[in-house]
Amino acid sequence: MGNKIYVGNLSFNTDEDTLQSLFAEYGNVTSAKIIKDRDSGRSKGFGFIEMSTEDEAHAAISGANGKELDGRQIKVNEAKDGPRRSNNRY
Repeated sequence: MGNKIYVGNLSFNTDEDTLQSLFAEYGNVTSAKIIKDRDSGRSKGFGFIEMSTEDEAHAAISGANGKELDGRQIKVNEAKDGPRRSNNRY
């Protein structure tokens, strides 16, 4: 397991500071990033957190999964590294 965490089912109103504050309860957050639509700048409803250690990441996944944040029950699990999928069918 790595230190990077996927956070899904985020409210469109959740910002990176709020996300970082939630995960700081479980250890040192090295980065908090909400993924936004390239054209509109609006949140896509998911993001990524990086913790300092694997132990902190594991504690964050266990502790934050299913918690309510800005009126939504968030999904938290280990981020998967993999190739980006393309919508092109060529």
